[in-house]
Amino acid sequence: MKNVNAYTVAQVNSYIKNMFSQDFLLSRMYVKGEVSNCKYHTSGHIYFSLKDESGALSCVMFAGQRKGLAFPMKEGQHVIVLGSVNVYERTGSYQLYAKEILLDGMGRFYEEFERLKRELEEMGMFAEEYKQPIPAYVRRLGIVTAPTGAAIQDIRNIASRRNPYVQLILYPSLVQGEGAADNLVRGIEALDELGVDAIIVGRGGGSMEDLWAFNEEKVARAIFECRTPVISAVGHETDTTIADFAADLRAPTPSAAAELAVADIRELMERMRTYRQRLDQGFGYRLEQYRNRLGELRNRLLQVSPRQQLFEKRMRAAELSNQLEQAMKEKLGDRKNQLALYIERFHGLSPLLKLQQGYSYIEGTDGKAVTSIRQADTGDLLRIHVTDGLYTAVVKERLAVERTESE
Repeated sequence: MKNVNAYTVAQVNSYIKNMFSQDFLLSRMYVKGEVSNCKYHTSGHIYFSLKDESGALSCVMFAGQRKGLAFPMKEGQHVIVLGSVNVYERTGSYQLYAKEILLDGMGRFYEEFERLKRELEEMGMFAEEYKQPIPAYVRRLGIVTAPTGAAIQDIRNIASRRNPYVQLILYPSLVQGEGAADNLVRGIEALDELGVDAIIVGRGGGSMEDLWAFNEEKVARAIFECRTPVISAVGHETDTTIADFAADLRAPTPSAAAELAVADIRELMERMRTYRQRLDQGFGYRLEQYRNRLGELRNRLLQVSPRQQLFEKRMRAAELSNQLEQAMKEKLGDRKNQLALYIERFHGLSPLLKLQQGYSYIEGTDGKAVTSIRQADTGDLLRIHVTDGLYTAVVKERLAVERTESE
């Protein structure tokens, strides 16, 4: 058997998938037909087929694309599906991956919708840099909608619950049918001239035909040129209009628009109470710090003030005076004790005491004490002191006597 260049099934399926992916027509196309074999999977995916008199096409809409379906799909319905055709490699089968599903008869509206959307987007009317922020605390809220619809009632209920002090100004307008677009434009311009803080333009849900006034170019331009921030609130969450893209903010429903436009006063008051508590705590803490600091400075000032210095010097002088007096007393006491000892010692050596004991004191004419016979000769005058007086005597004889220490 000759060698042949064989491909695997996976390679063939991958090759076919690449061919499908590179085909521009298959990447975005509208396909219409009758719904058959429609199954809603528990995962949220929808599996169905489109058929006509000559064939059928397998289709799937994944759960993430369900916002592109505005009605419950049933067997036998005639629909238009926007999606891309691609190959599922595991089975080698191709199918239509749906992004939007419309009831047949609405295709013309969607084509016009897509055309106008692309045109206005290219003109920059949807650019983020032109979007105005919605004021955090709206005081006057303008509303352009039908005066008797559910939308205005929802907005009133939500606004009064969140902040009853907000003034609601309604411009009653048609929201569908002939003349609705012109009414919406006049309402936007009138409220813009009135000087409200924000404007809600919207209505309740409906079919694409019912909502078509909000897809008119004149309405989109009025919203874009409005100096007042505009919130678009058209239909249900799955409904999308040109007004949504042109507005400064899109709300999925009129109720949501009221919540976005009107601040919750209860939340605001609670936040203010929290801020007040923090302010009081911070102020009290800071005040206590300043009080402590003031006390420290007062003490330091008292320490360096002349009066305090004089007081401390006086206290120190009094302390030193007491110490000096105490030291003098102690010194005087010591000296008295020493003097008493000296007196006691001198008392034993006192000549008067000796005289009182029977001894006498002899001195020469020169006043010096005579303690040896060599100090006076015979005929010299001597003075002999006794207890109560003295004698003057003349030396008659001088006699030397030998004395021992024991005598």
